[in-house]
Amino acid sequence: MSVFRPNWQALLALLATLYSLTGLPFTSSMSQASSLMVVAILVAGALLSMMRLGYAMQTTVLALSSFGAAAMLIAGLADAFGNATQGYFAALAAAWLLGWRLVTVLSGDGSRGSEGGGSAIIVPALFGIWVLILWECIIRGAGVPFVLLPPPSAIGLRITTSTSILLADFKQTVLKAVLFGYVVGSLTGFLVAILADRFRFFANGLLPIGNMVSALPMIGIAPVMVIWFGFDWQSKAAVVIVMTFFPMLVNTLAGLAATGDMERDLMRTYGATHWQVLLKLRLQAAMPFIFNALKINSTLALIGAIVAEFFGTPIVGMGFRISTEVGRMNLDMVWAEIAMAAIVGSLFYGALALLERTVTFWHPSYRR
Repeated sequence: MSVFRPNWQALLALLATLYSLTGLPFTSSMSQASSLMVVAILVAGALLSMMRLGYAMQTTVLALSSFGAAAMLIAGLADAFGNATQGYFAALAAAWLLGWRLVTVLSGDGSRGSEGGGSAIIVPALFGIWVLILWECIIRGAGVPFVLLPPPSAIGLRITTSTSILLADFKQTVLKAVLFGYVVGSLTGFLVAILADRFRFFANGLLPIGNMVSALPMIGIAPVMVIWFGFDWQSKAAVVIVMTFFPMLVNTLAGLAATGDMERDLMRTYGATHWQVLLKLRLQAAMPFIFNALKINSTLALIGAIVAEFFGTPIVGMGFRISTEVGRMNLDMVWAEIAMAAIVGSLFYGALALLERTVTFWHPSYRR
């Protein structure tokens, strides 16, 4: 049996590494020896990853070679903004290909049905880390102007030095406007859906209005709400309520109609009342639809509150900060707010997904 088991990521990484030798040293602040060390790490990682190694050894080799080379390439950008050579970017591409191979191995070597050792958390985390690495190296190596797109290091520095401002914006936008509007809008939509399911004329009257309101542009609703409810967080919460009410209403009504006639007839043969059928059968079947609305609303609520703050707010809030700092060309602060919004939205969505998995464990989508 052959010792080697070639794969296309390692072969391309090897070719890119050999091409990087045409651009030594990689940057003005990176010595010839350091550049050759990166080349040696990449060549060793590419060759070893094509050998029939054990799972643990192969992932270790790929992790050390890809991230080790990437760390040296980032360190080589110190005082070398915009003067990276073509060899630098070739070596970066080689390190990225080895990182790609690492994710492939962790995912089961790319074959359907195979089980790798990587969990559902490790693989997305590695993917996200490589996005940040490529972002940092390309922006600083190619000398992209700061005003167009700051590197992640500058954004991270701004986050660490502006925690008090970010915390105040988080409290104003998320803890006040988003949470209040999300809870009130989703709960009201759910209760109205229960009422509309009981009285069909109510549903026939509300659904056309819901379709009309859903088609309204958010930038048209927000100024009106600011005029009605003032410049503080109440007007932003009102925008969130409007945006989250109808998705919950429509999804809940669709979920309540998902049960079949056979199940309903069976409940009637047991002498169940309307409310017993609703609680014990129809709401259980509607849970996937309800959680779908909750997840949709989790993103709509944050977007609605931030955009509403563009049209009038006290001197605090995520939307206020983004609009004012763009005018001052403080793009690192703008991206710090965007990063905080992305993290909050992802954690909110992830918590709802975990809760959905706990409540709707019986659903076929969760069965192996």
